[in-house]
Amino acid sequence: MEESQIREYIPVLMLGAFAVLFSFGMLVLSVVLGQKGKRSKIKDTAYECGMLPVGEGTPRLSIRFYLVAMLFILFDIEVVFLYPWAAIYKSMLRDHAGLIMGSMFSFLGVLFVGYLYALKKNAFDWKD
Repeated sequence: MEESQIREYIPVLMLGAFAVLFSFGMLVLSVVLGQKGKRSKIKDTAYECGMLPVGEGTPRLSIRFYLVAMLFILFDIEVVFLYPWAAIYKSMLRDHAGLIMGSMFSFLGVLFVGYLYALKKNAFDWKD
């Protein structure tokens, strides 16, 4: 029994070994067959769509930008939880509709209070 289970993994191990050998083989072939180019200052500069690179590479962004992004992620992920939750409790709605709908509305209420708080604090206005 155990020997037959180990035989099930042989194709997976062969595929893994093939993937490792193929990737290292391509690296070795690119070094062996590739042409050595001459390095120049213009080739070593950053490519900016035909424009000369000016300024620093990482400009500073306002902290409000990150706050808006985090609030979007927070509200987006919480809303994503509503669909599987509704799909799971679909069959239970016949028996316990008040309890399930009450918990859903309380969850949405907490979300709405958080949204109103963010609006009151001007968290979504990041131009200032």
